[in-house]
Amino acid sequence: MTAETLLLVGRAAQGAREVYETHAERLREREAAPSVRVTTYEHDPQRELRATLSELPATRTYVVPMCLAHTNETTEALPAAFASLPGEVQYCEPVGRSPSVTGAILERAAAEAPAGPETSLVLVGFGNTTGSYHRQVTEYHAAHARERSDYGGVVPCYLTQNPAVECVRYNVPTESAVAVPLFVAPSPATEERIPEKLELDRGGIDYADPLGTHPRVTDAIHDRLETRRVLAESTPDPGSFEAALTGTARPLATDGDGRPQ
Repeated sequence: MTAETLLLVGRAAQGAREVYETHAERLREREAAPSVRVTTYEHDPQRELRATLSELPATRTYVVPMCLAHTNETTEALPAAFASLPGEVQYCEPVGRSPSVTGAILERAAAEAPAGPETSLVLVGFGNTTGSYHRQVTEYHAAHARERSDYGGVVPCYLTQNPAVECVRYNVPTESAVAVPLFVAPSPATEERIPEKLELDRGGIDYADPLGTHPRVTDAIHDRLETRRVLAESTPDPGSFEAALTGTARPLATDGDGRPQ
């Protein structure tokens, strides 16, 4: 029998590890895997996670990146770090593209401003100038939110690409709005940058919490695990984008401080 570990990996920020540990504890209670672990990194996953990953006892480790969409880190740096894992690696898709997460977004929004034709829902994604992952996930939730709620408008915007979050006041079709940051855990982006760019002190826009410890995010993590588990047990394995990443990633030579040589 294969010994399995579910590993939740995310960026370190104030309050982030507590969020990840909450999801991990729920997954332990569900007996989602024999072992459920959490690990975080600040800058360089390959250097910072080497010791933690090498000590995992599992012969198969399912890794779930604790973010809503792929980034350069999750497509390059993290897969390279998996070389330190002693057994088989099953890399899961980020949790973002999930109906459960849409439900969490709508509940976060409704806690600040109930849905109605006089209020718009603003979805604030991080964005990515070199890829479309964040845009795809944000637009996925925008489409589902339009179907599942009665907000007068659903408007996506981004921190690092257009349409920019600082312009969203001029793009909503209603006088009031509620903005939901599409982030799993609190970070300087959710606590400082987004509120500043939304100019919350001007009024007219309520601001919801990031998804954080919402139970529906736990559901999405569990779904990612089960999907990858089915693929791992398939013969032949149909593979996935994430499987291709782990199959082609190679550790980077660094200077000891995480910087490529």
